[in-house]
Amino acid sequence: MNPALRKLVIPVVVLGVVLIVIAIVYFVTPEHSLPSFFPGHSSATSAEANHHHTKHGIAALVVALACFAFAWFQTGPKASASQA
Repeated sequence: MNPALRKLVIPVVVLGVVLIVIAIVYFVTPEHSLPSFFPGHSSATSAEANHHHTKHGIAALVVALACFAFAWFQTGPKASASQA
């Protein structure tokens, strides 16, 4: 196992938590109420101002789960050379 990848575990877990928060924001916040730096933000006068960006939320959630899976596999027990 690459020791450099083990150093990435904490930042990847933090990124996963941030992405879960972003996914929740996308699920519960209408388009016009999103922060202006979020993709999909529009003005309140837009025709679809009350639209929720479910696909953006799902994408953020999938990437967060991928981050957690990476961290899980990096923190598992080290395989010994005799098990190969």
